[in-house]
Amino acid sequence: MKNFHFKCVLICLIFIIFTSIAVTSETAGKQPPKFRLGIIGLLHSHAWGNLRAIAKMPDVEIVGIAESAEMLRNEAEKYVPDVKFYNNYNVMLEETKPEAVWAFVENNRHLEIVKACAPKGVHIIFEKPLASTFANAKEMLRLAKKHNVNLMTNYQMAWWSSNYVAHDAASSGEIGDVWRVHAIIGHGGPGVANEPKKRAGDYFLEWLNDEEKNGGGAIIDFGCYGALWACWFLGKPLSVQAVVNFRRPDRYKVDDNSVILCKYPRGVAILEGSWSLPRSFQDLEVFGDRGSLYITGRNVEMRVRRETNNLELPPLPENRSSAISYLIDHIRRGVPVEGLVGPEINLDVVEIMEAAKISIKTGKSVSLPLD
Repeated sequence: MKNFHFKCVLICLIFIIFTSIAVTSETAGKQPPKFRLGIIGLLHSHAWGNLRAIAKMPDVEIVGIAESAEMLRNEAEKYVPDVKFYNNYNVMLEETKPEAVWAFVENNRHLEIVKACAPKGVHIIFEKPLASTFANAKEMLRLAKKHNVNLMTNYQMAWWSSNYVAHDAASSGEIGDVWRVHAIIGHGGPGVANEPKKRAGDYFLEWLNDEEKNGGGAIIDFGCYGALWACWFLGKPLSVQAVVNFRRPDRYKVDDNSVILCKYPRGVAILEGSWSLPRSFQDLEVFGDRGSLYITGRNVEMRVRRETNNLELPPLPENRSSAISYLIDHIRRGVPVEGLVGPEINLDVVEIMEAAKISIKTGKSVSLPLD
């Protein structure tokens, strides 16, 4: 009888082992399903580089693009010829059921997109800044939290290894107590519309050059980069003061040069954004009481007293190397997006920009938080 029971147990164990091996072998050959991404709008010039990159990603499927402008649709077809286009993004959301959307629309339409996507459980990426107004940004965060979706703001510098190397160096105390941040971001300005034949960039310029749609001019387009850096290295400031210039009123209806001054208890951030520079800049200087860091997309120069070193820049891991890779990784792991692209710090950025615009109108320093 004992032998009989032993044989039964042995047979059961063998069956379980072989069943497990068969299931493992079957699942091992299967790839996880492609991430379903929808695109809303192609009005932002950042759409084109990102669209080319996504088209080459084997684990991402663009399930639909919502854009009514024929010229922009034709341009997108060069990179994603097999994707279906929609005139109405609500129809696209219903038909394609994307896991996330990446919106390349005017800044003042970001809240509209969140209202459409968040109740459906669709995660959202926007190009910087998070919103055109502080009120819109607050409502966007409220909706994202209510519906448990990620609300991500994309900045190119979020995918620079140099950013994280510099931040680690500053946080470690290598340059002492960080007290001063100086950012300069800009170039010679967006081009002038080429009528009557439009180019893709003309659609971008049309809303960049509209204060309501953009939120401002260069102060919004480039000032937000500096505000993000200020928050990342120094936190939220106590007050904000700003000035702008209209150096080329024949070309732009909005400001083309801006300076924002952020005051801290024991420090300061000076943030320059311009469409009037002789060449492109996206540079940052971080000062401590022992040394400094000079940061670009390709280099971090650290000076401590008389010693100067270019810090080593290891490549970022795959899941932190691009906006879509980062979002997919966090959605798959059930972890909210954070850091430079997270919603909380970008709400602070929009609050700084709102305070800067109030300061421009009043000529006074504006205290934070805003009432």
